[in-house]
Order: sequence, then C-alpha cells, then structure tokens
Amino acid sequence: MEDKETTESKKFEKYENLPVLEAEKKICEEEDKKGQPSTKLKRVFQKIFSIRSDIASHETIREKMISGAKVTGINSLILLCAIIIASIGLNLDSVAVIIGAMLISPLMGTIMGIAYGTVAADKSTVKGAFIGFSIQVSISLIISTLYFLISPIKEATPSLLARTSPTYYDVIIAFTGGVAGVLAQTRKNEYSNVIPGVAIATALMPPLCTCGWAIANAQWQKLWGALYLFVINGYFIYLATVIMLAVMAIPKVKELTMRQWKKVRFRITITTFFPLIPFILLSAVKILQLTGIIQVIEFKSHAKLNLRFLNAKKAITQI
Repeated sequence: MEDKETTESKKFEKYENLPVLEAEKKICEEEDKKGQPSTKLKRVFQKIFSIRSDIASHETIREKMISGAKVTGINSLILLCAIIIASIGLNLDSVAVIIGAMLISPLMGTIMGIAYGTVAADKSTVKGAFIGFSIQVSISLIISTLYFLISPIKEATPSLLARTSPTYYDVIIAFTGGVAGVLAQTRKNEYSNVIPGVAIATALMPPLCTCGWAIANAQWQKLWGALYLFVINGYFIYLATVIMLAVMAIPKVKELTMRQWKKVRFRITITTFFPLIPFILLSAVKILQLTGIIQVIEFKSHAKLNLRFLNAKKAITQI
C-alpha cells in the first residue's frame, strides 16, 4: 500500500511545477506508453457513468455559477419570500409550505458560486459569493427572528424540532444532493426535475429560520442544533460541488501548479473534518453505550456514591 502511494506521489513530484491539467496529461501519456490497456468492463462503466458526455461549455457553466451567486435584484426578493414562507410553514407545522420555501430559496446558488471560484482559482468570485452568502444568512436570521418575535404561536412544532437534531444521514444527503445539483447545473440540456429535488432534500432555509425561532424564544440549545444542521448542509454541498467541478476539469482563471493545487486540496480535506467532529464524538458515545461500557462506568460511579453515603451515615450514628 505504501509503495503504491509513494509511486503516485513520485509521479506528481516529477511535474509539480507544471499546471495541474498539463501535469495530469503528461502522467496519462506515460501510462499509455507503458501499455496498460483498459478492460472492456472498465470502458463500459466509463460510458455509463460518464459526466462529460453532455457537459455544457465552460463559458456557459461559468455564467450559470456566477449568476446564481448574485444576491442583488430578483435573488434578494426571492430570498425574502423564501424566509417568510419557511417561517410561517415552520410556525404552523405545514410541510407543504416548508417545501415551497425550499424550492424558491436561492441559498444553494451562492454556495455553488463559492465552490466554482475555489476550483477555478478565482479569488474575486470566491470573495463576492462568500460576502453574498454571509449577507443572505444574516438577512435570513434577522427576518426570521423578527417574525417569531411577533408571532402569537410560541410553541415548538414538530417541524421546528426536526431541524434541531442533525444525524450523519444529513451529511450523506447533503453530499449526494450537492453532486446531483452540480451535475444538473453543468449540462447542455436543463434537467428541470433535479434542482427542485436537490433543494428539497438538502434543506437550507428551514434550519436557518429555525435558528431565528430559537433566538426569538431564547432556546439556545435548539439554536446550536439548527445551526449545526445548516452548516452541515451548506458545507457538504460546497464540498460535493468542488469535487465534481475538479473532475470536470473546469479551466482556471489563474493556472495553478501541481504543488499549489495540492495545498488547496489539503486545506479542503482538513476543513472537512471540523463539521464531522460532533458526529464522531456522538458515534463514540453510542458505541460505548451499545457495548455496555458506559453502563459499567455509571454503575461503578453510583456504587462509589452509595458507599460514601453509607460510610457517612455510619460515622454520624457512631457520633
């Protein structure tokens, strides 16, 4: 295993000062010269799961991503509508209304814009999309908090509570939804049924409005749960988009060397672990509970307390 990893790293070190695409091309040429024919089964799989067969032009993809990341004009008005609709739906526990808010929310566009800028090495796009995303999140929190402050219904509905307890399934849904979303956005033909489905599966607006409810009602524990769900959904949509755009070999505004691109990938890998830390800790606790270790620890601690209580009681009677 180590020999294989060493061989792979040596391949890239040889061309580390070349642009990424040129380095990959050189490596592929070397492998072809060695006479490594792809099997028939491999070619069949490549044909079935090809993501470049009907890909749109790079100019079209760039235009779509940048326009989706805009927060001015109609996108701002749509955002306001989505916030109000989601807040009412959560407050009244109406699933249909919540789904409507998910469908019209423009939050995914800015996340994909940040991901596109990352892969294209376009700092201005990343900066603009990130500022726009921060504005959208701030507006969503302010308006949803104001709504729940003036709303006569203060009780936590099942729809609100459902957004305060994220699970590892949310990570899988967000990532696979992000993959489907970026594939649909980068095709020549519009896949009209994909984007709405992704918007519903990877809910961004409902947990954000749940944060507004938690702030308005001083439910701080629920606030962290809803905020964590929003962070998970947003980050793993971003990660999926970055990976897929990199596989599609999106051209870069500023060509990176292999060494620079490795640094970018390393940063993304490191930041991926931070949202997963709470899940890792919770999973460890559950494993300990299933194996009975926690119960043994609790039993021993209770036994010690009981022994201390009995000793104290005995000392008092002796006095």
